[in-house]
Amino acid sequence: MGRSRAGKLPPDPVTVQIESMSADGRGIASVAGRSVLIHGALTGERILFRYTRIKGEQAEGVLEEVLIPSPDRVPAACPHYGVCGGCSLQHQSASAQIRDKQQVLLHALASIGKLTPDRILPPLTRDPVWGYRKKARLGVKYVAKKGRVLVGFRERGSGFICDTERCLVLDPKVGELLIPLARMIDELSIKERIPQIEVAMGDSDCMLIFRLLSPASAADLQHLSAFCEAHGVIPYLQEGGVESVRPLSGESRELCYRLPLHGLEFRFRPTDFTQVNSALNRLMVDHALQLLDPRPEDSVLDLFCGLGNFTLPLARCVGEVTGVEGDAGLVTRARQNALANGIHNVRYYAANLYQPLEHEPWLCELYGKVLLDPPRSGAQEVLRHLPRIGARRIVYVSCYPDTLARDAGELVHLHGYRLLATGVMDMFPHTAHVESIALFES
Repeated sequence: MGRSRAGKLPPDPVTVQIESMSADGRGIASVAGRSVLIHGALTGERILFRYTRIKGEQAEGVLEEVLIPSPDRVPAACPHYGVCGGCSLQHQSASAQIRDKQQVLLHALASIGKLTPDRILPPLTRDPVWGYRKKARLGVKYVAKKGRVLVGFRERGSGFICDTERCLVLDPKVGELLIPLARMIDELSIKERIPQIEVAMGDSDCMLIFRLLSPASAADLQHLSAFCEAHGVIPYLQEGGVESVRPLSGESRELCYRLPLHGLEFRFRPTDFTQVNSALNRLMVDHALQLLDPRPEDSVLDLFCGLGNFTLPLARCVGEVTGVEGDAGLVTRARQNALANGIHNVRYYAANLYQPLEHEPWLCELYGKVLLDPPRSGAQEVLRHLPRIGARRIVYVSCYPDTLARDAGELVHLHGYRLLATGVMDMFPHTAHVESIALFES
């Protein structure tokens, strides 16, 4: 975090007691009436910290020394932790991380939605909590002072690439490849013109999308291709916008992930949205279906359906499912996935779910059950339509507690639904990201 008003920052470390945790995983302390957010501190700890920013009644700082540790404190497994910005909670035990995420969710529901759920669901977790990440954007930089290329996540609070040997949260196929990748790029003529690598993985294959700011020579492409072949990854190039992404070999390939309990296989392109943690995704799909309680006579509406992650397993156990998604490319892949899996009781529509929807044909029908899986911005624009289409039961999958809380408040206070249950899902261990799920009934 860069300093603001650096000349006015206290020069010496300050001793404080950490009172609680912020939604982004920092410890909160009070100093002279000012709230201070401190990286690396945990609730109940007595610590020394140094200010990095002061503005009005808010301030930020970084941990210098733990004087009295929390019982939740554990040694960080990664030697780069604290510098690398890829994680923020490795110093906290996995059980405490998920406990505090549950509190973040409940606090958002109470303060924003003015709600208390009837029931708190057990957290959805999975061991191990390492090597889970199958999608990522890695920075690349030739650093003249070091005389070499760096590949990895950016340092916390800065634009610099962390000098990383390996990454424990990335799938090992990529997490163990950072140094070899950096050395390979160092040997290219355009090593200073590759700013990032996009990682996309299915259950078996791994694709790396190399962003190129200048054309690569034939020798560069040959070297890159040979490296990727030797390490079992598939290279793609991106020389402009996302539409320019293409396979280096010229032969387009797809990735796939499976939901074995439902007999489903999903094919997708490396630029398509899929969940970062595929193992947790399998549990999440089953969890959502259990809450929605699909029956053979049901007609279900799946909004923000993407590739059909929930649509297709729902189709296995209900009369009909209608999936709606704003990305036309994802709708195309969703239709292809339905056909490839022999599913014919699904209809897909492409529609911007943040625009007026009164004239959408799929809204002229009745659906007893609805599944919502919106992006961070939430699903506020579609909520008012749900009572009119006969939705009696709603499952809402959320990647941001604040918008879930806002939308839950509207469903309950304006549209007459009841918040039966909610809980968190550990989609992003060792980070402050909170994935959650909620069940509503009219």
